[in-house]
Amino acid sequence: MNILDWSIITVYLMGMIGLSVFLGRKQSSQEDYYVGGRKLPWWAVGISTMATQTSAISFISVPAFVALAPLGGLSLLQYEMSVPLAMIVVMALLLPFFRKLELVSVYEYLEMRYGPSVRYLVSTVFLISRALATGVGVYAIAIVLSVCLSTPLWLNILIIGIVTIIYDTIGGMAAVVYSDVIQMVILLTGVVLCIIYAANSVGGFEVIFTSFPAERCKAIDLSTFWGFLVGGFFLYISYYGTDQSQVQRELSAPSADDTRRSLLFNGFARFPLTICYIIMGVAVSAVFVHFPDLREAVPADHLDYLVPQFILLHIPTGVRALLFAAILAAAMSSLDSAINSLSASTMRDFVERDRNLSERRILFFSKLTTVLWGLAITGFAFLVGNISSTVLESINKIGSAFYGPILASFLIGVLSKRANATGIFVGVITGVAFNLFLWLNIKELFWMWWNLLGLLISVVTTVIISWLTAPPKEEQIRKYTLKGSGMLKQDRRWIKSYVLLGIYFIFIISFMIVVQKLAG
Repeated sequence: MNILDWSIITVYLMGMIGLSVFLGRKQSSQEDYYVGGRKLPWWAVGISTMATQTSAISFISVPAFVALAPLGGLSLLQYEMSVPLAMIVVMALLLPFFRKLELVSVYEYLEMRYGPSVRYLVSTVFLISRALATGVGVYAIAIVLSVCLSTPLWLNILIIGIVTIIYDTIGGMAAVVYSDVIQMVILLTGVVLCIIYAANSVGGFEVIFTSFPAERCKAIDLSTFWGFLVGGFFLYISYYGTDQSQVQRELSAPSADDTRRSLLFNGFARFPLTICYIIMGVAVSAVFVHFPDLREAVPADHLDYLVPQFILLHIPTGVRALLFAAILAAAMSSLDSAINSLSASTMRDFVERDRNLSERRILFFSKLTTVLWGLAITGFAFLVGNISSTVLESINKIGSAFYGPILASFLIGVLSKRANATGIFVGVITGVAFNLFLWLNIKELFWMWWNLLGLLISVVTTVIISWLTAPPKEEQIRKYTLKGSGMLKQDRRWIKSYVLLGIYFIFIISFMIVVQKLAG
């Protein structure tokens, strides 16, 4: 890395701060700050949602998983199988319901349906799980950059953390969404450049594909297939439908239809994006096979060094800076969403309750809370260690431990008239405790199953406790269940989209089968 490289990266970082100043100049309320005044275009919301989910974790960890990870290779396609089916549930049941209630924190619904205790509990679970997952992500990216660029770990963490805190605090959700759009463009450019330079390094695209080990071409691994299909289905429903970091931006679109459009975009666009990352992994794998310098630079216990070391060793000056800017951009796209949503949940679910604050003071405290959460996650990144050999698995493990029980609290709430606060409170605690027990004691169980098992344990516990205790009040049922609110009747205009998502799911499975047979 030379002066030109560092200058390009500096210009990018300053550009993000400048964008936030421009977007934040007209903020006058908390709704402007947390949901962009509910007027952000659906396409920007959709790209932002995808940028957060497929960010630095994907740019660094997916190619490493495809190229080097044990049980990796094309089996990564299994991660994406359930997305279209999950989107149908989120688009048809959850998000239109939340839009009607005009929420800022999705956990506000839980108080309406059950009472404050459940809202406090689930919001706390979200705060802990999202902070942990984000801290792991920041640490993992920072340590990879530290090794590859010979820069101090603390400096990388501070750059990622402080720049993101500044533009997120100033610009709010609008800055998060539009910076994510820019970061996605940089990221996709980086993927294309990596593929092109890898092909040039080894002598063409034919060499890339012939160099990829046959044993890694297995798109369907029956030992994990059903875990990805079933567990992934519930993970994605919970992530897109009940996770504040996602729902908050989906609520920033102008209407329920715009929210659906952003989700529909994700339902169709994620799989092609994953294919791009996989091709990048196959391409860099060929360089790994043909060049000893790259093999020596990637230790077996740090597979995520693969892409940064490839960039450092095989990409020329200037272009190299753009690719490292892509990694920084991707890391920030995850962090900005996390700290903004953590701030929103903290303010709406805890700070503002029973306090008569002016709009100006609420906006001030909202920004202050954003700063504090940003500092907390940045500080946590200094303390955290690796959980798995790749960042991808680390983040998904943390999510899988909590997503099932959280999803149970919402699904039971909208579908059941009998579930009460006591039942769901005990159910969520039991589900989380059960998943943590599985994590610590049953290592051989594939972690994707935690999503289903945590959900089932929470549902069963809730049903039993609810039937043994008093039923909920009529006003909690009448307006806050799908049947009571009259929202069971679907908007016929969107049925065609749901059918297309179902067909797309079949296409993805068929594509994987074809890849499997061609590889065999």
